[in-house]
Amino acid sequence: MHLFTSCRTARAAAVVLAATLPCITLAAPAHAAAPDRTVRVHGQSVDLPVRGGTATVDTATLRVTARTAAGGTVELSAPAATAPGAPGAVTATADGARWTYPGTGLEVTARADKGRLLVTVRSTGAADRTLKWPVTGAGSASAALQLPRGEGLSIPARDAFWNSPEAKLAGSEIAVDSGLSLPLWGWSAGRTGVSYLVPTDIGTTLGVTSEQGALRATAAHSFSRAEGTTDYTVAFSLTDGSPVAPALDYRAWLKEHGQLGSLKRKIAAVPANEKLLGAFHAYTWGPARTADGVRKLRALGVDRMWLGYDADDQPMTPAAVKAAKDAGYLVGPYDSFANGQDPQKSDAPTSVWPDEVYPDFCVRRADGSPEPGFHDRGCYLSTEAFEKAEPTRHYLADRTRKMTANGADSYFLDVDAAGELYRDHSAAHPQTKARDRANRLTRMKRLADGDKLALGSESAGAWANEVLSYDHGSGTPVHDGLWEAQRDKAKWGGYTPAKAPDIFFKPAELPAAVAKAMYDPAYRVPLYETALHDSLVNAERWELSYDKLPQQKTARALLAMLYNTPLNFVIGGDSLEKQGSELAALQKYFSPLHKAAGTEPMTDFRTLTGDRSVQRTAFGDGTLTVTANFGTKAYEGLPGGCVDAKLKGDKKPRRLCPADVNR
Repeated sequence: MHLFTSCRTARAAAVVLAATLPCITLAAPAHAAAPDRTVRVHGQSVDLPVRGGTATVDTATLRVTARTAAGGTVELSAPAATAPGAPGAVTATADGARWTYPGTGLEVTARADKGRLLVTVRSTGAADRTLKWPVTGAGSASAALQLPRGEGLSIPARDAFWNSPEAKLAGSEIAVDSGLSLPLWGWSAGRTGVSYLVPTDIGTTLGVTSEQGALRATAAHSFSRAEGTTDYTVAFSLTDGSPVAPALDYRAWLKEHGQLGSLKRKIAAVPANEKLLGAFHAYTWGPARTADGVRKLRALGVDRMWLGYDADDQPMTPAAVKAAKDAGYLVGPYDSFANGQDPQKSDAPTSVWPDEVYPDFCVRRADGSPEPGFHDRGCYLSTEAFEKAEPTRHYLADRTRKMTANGADSYFLDVDAAGELYRDHSAAHPQTKARDRANRLTRMKRLADGDKLALGSESAGAWANEVLSYDHGSGTPVHDGLWEAQRDKAKWGGYTPAKAPDIFFKPAELPAAVAKAMYDPAYRVPLYETALHDSLVNAERWELSYDKLPQQKTARALLAMLYNTPLNFVIGGDSLEKQGSELAALQKYFSPLHKAAGTEPMTDFRTLTGDRSVQRTAFGDGTLTVTANFGTKAYEGLPGGCVDAKLKGDKKPRRLCPADVNR
């Protein structure tokens, strides 16, 4: 990660980390002393050079502090919430130090690594144990917590709403491998911040508490030999306080470790992926799945779409798929390899498998009972069982061949990338969560590279970024109250009528707390896009179509344009007659912007007003700049509720005011 003092010169080389208008940096001023680049052990403390200063680890407590090049002091972690024990002697190494805690069987190495402080804790004992560390959040009243929940949030530590029970954050424990879209969090105060990356995310949780009206975050790692989680690594970085700095640090980490995907490379490998550029996404129902329905959409002027359809008894026909391809659209089925049910009682075609896949492939709990499937339907199926069987039985290959026999060039594989990983205690197909993840990556890679399909999945964790071309869900910072709202069928809608189910088409109103937590632009930051915009196309959850939440339409449209991400729709019944012109107008605005910048990294994010109502992003080396005004007052000629976008070469910005289109 490179930090620059000049906005103009920075654009060609790296992301500018800016929280407000000025470019800000942790680089030492001319009169400051150069930071010490050596490792020093003194007593029970270890000093290590990091980008922007020197970090000190107190081995007695695991408290971590840093002295910045500018002369300030930052606490990277308070003492561990669970005492690691009395430390043994500290031994210096070439790039750091190592020590042990003999009483608890923990071994620690701390080293300087590409400007970061990299601390790895290993459990050598036979017994399982948990370490609660690092403990983050002490500091000034202006501090903020960055969480990659969906696209991303930056939450003022003393915000009354987020400290209240209705926010459902304080008191929560978030699984880093499944509850966060990126394995990180951040802490910032003014022009200083800390990035926390956890590459060993399996077995790690992040607990958020409210203490004296301020949020604090404490990580906890469970060491288990059986689970394969005996190593725990945290990478600390000093940042300039930008809310997206942790995501930029993670992006750099992915590049360093060869784990950053590229949409350009995916397009070269699977040409169908090119049709994602400029496309909105929509699930189809009823007549929208027909060739005539597709042609009606194209006649509205929509030049790019991703069209999906449920795996029911009325999939898109070969004629409808051909019409979609002729229109320049991607088209493909929803499928799931995760659920199995009794074929005689199954409520979903995707849950029916041949032979004895159900129940033989069920994930087994420690007591031998099957892991219940979603909503207690059947069971979750073991990825290890499928991988063992695939070379000879071809269950997954046969399923994919059947689902794409109509010519579909895209595939949506539900939950595989969502991060709900399972330990399988079955003697026939045992697996750890890490093995489960590896299996998912293997089979998704087969779909993408082997079957040459534009592959998507649900709420994709960053670990799947190399194999996916798009995802539905990681654009949504889900509040737990959303699930409660969806269970109210009277207000939210059920699964009737068949050709346009109310659960997808009936407009609904989010509870105030849910709407604030998910869509208030004052808290939203593009962590996911900063890390992965040029790797895969990210959209909101598919059941939250653009028309589902009328009160959030303007904010969602502005966020989509600001982040250069597509809107998600459902089409069926008479929806094209009612909202088709609106969809077409929004897509017409979005299409050239995404075609130009969809394969470029997000290179800038900043807020232009103190209330965060005006925000700006940039992509590539000046390829696209977008300014969104979420407020009610004009900002430098940009009306409230509108967005200006400027492509390289444009003489004037392109303006969209969604409320005018929404009427």
